[in-house]
Amino acid sequence: MSHHCCQDFSRTELLRRAAAGTTPRGPATRDPRMPEAAGKGLDRRQFLLRSAGVMLTVYGASRLDLGLFDEGVAQAAGASDRVLVNVFLAGGIDSLSVLAPVGEAKYRDLRPKLALPGGGTAFAEDGRLQWHPSALPLATLHGEGKLSVMPAIGYDHPDQSHFNSRHFWEVGALDPKLVTGWMGRYLDRVGTQDNPLQGLSLDGDLAPAIATARVPVAAVASPDQYDFWAPGVWGDVENFMLDSFASIGNGHAGSRDAAMRAAGAAAAQSARLRAQLAPFGSDKLTGPVAYPEDDSGFAGRLQAISAMLAAGLPLRCVALGGPGDYDTHDSQPESLTENIKTTSDGLLAFQRDLEARGLADRVLVQVWSEFGRRAEENGSEGTDHGAAGIGFLMGTRAKGTMVGEFPGVDRLDEDGNLRATSDFRAVYSSLLEQWFGHDAAAVIPNAGRFGRPALVR
Repeated sequence: MSHHCCQDFSRTELLRRAAAGTTPRGPATRDPRMPEAAGKGLDRRQFLLRSAGVMLTVYGASRLDLGLFDEGVAQAAGASDRVLVNVFLAGGIDSLSVLAPVGEAKYRDLRPKLALPGGGTAFAEDGRLQWHPSALPLATLHGEGKLSVMPAIGYDHPDQSHFNSRHFWEVGALDPKLVTGWMGRYLDRVGTQDNPLQGLSLDGDLAPAIATARVPVAAVASPDQYDFWAPGVWGDVENFMLDSFASIGNGHAGSRDAAMRAAGAAAAQSARLRAQLAPFGSDKLTGPVAYPEDDSGFAGRLQAISAMLAAGLPLRCVALGGPGDYDTHDSQPESLTENIKTTSDGLLAFQRDLEARGLADRVLVQVWSEFGRRAEENGSEGTDHGAAGIGFLMGTRAKGTMVGEFPGVDRLDEDGNLRATSDFRAVYSSLLEQWFGHDAAAVIPNAGRFGRPALVR
């Protein structure tokens, strides 16, 4: 059973796609009080990165010198830089279902229909909390010390608008005028002009969190979707045609006719590109770990990240969206269960893949959503917009502990929402300093105001 998103969520998605230049604005209009999406107005050009075998949409604040990129990526390939993978769960995931406070009597008063039954897998660090059955892969990782859990993360004076709250998380500040992402500002300080893979969005559009002001970043729909095809040709005939590209190109490379030389060069380049694409083809993307079947493509994008890192591509900050949406105003049990399972299964497979490839110490995965849900259920078997939500940090180098306490449903705020016990800007500051070794004050406005939770070991 599907659920219906609120108008705020639907309008937010349309406006953000329009800002990225990938869809017309349609009927949605932006309230002038709303912030501009980070990254709006950046130069945007498509570029075939031969050294990586993928088609990128490259974003930059100034004139893009695409001729530098192949050489720059090739020179940076094989680097062992630390990588942060940023996973966004759109819509506001219900933290009180992912970690349900079954040990608090008021929980069942607030949620007579939606409350999880007791007797499930307990959260080891707070006996009041119990993992959702679909989140058991996350419970496994937490038990192994590879998943830090933020049971009530948010910010003071929370904004319950999808657009505004998401913007604050993306830019790393409660500032509607900021137009660069928090990871983008980090890349502006440490990145280069010739490596757009340093900031990579795997959702087709530019992820605002990696929007920069100085250095290029890129977006790709998914590396596993690129392949060669021809209308009306398939099977053995198609294979014979594609296999002929190299010989056709080489046969005309020395032609005295300029047009024939150009055609030969194009055919030869196509043959080389096909060979480079082979490891990332949707039916060829293999590795040491089997990923779950996933119609959303989430697991496939995670698998592609692992394959790209194993191939030595110079990634630093990677952003992608999680499966489905979490704006569960109605029919929450069905859609939430499915989305949590797809997310959790994919994340566990990704962690196991990184471990099997010997890459796990280089990668941290941050999972976030723009807010949590209201503690009290509504009349449609759903929950409305809330305040503090849940977040995760996954990896062998993650501290693997609880960050901030669970405040309890007995001490809700004046709107009936969970109070935040950790601030997302504090988490960003710790990631910048403890993971990347970079001064948070140079990236996060007023970083000195926030503590530094221990996130990395």
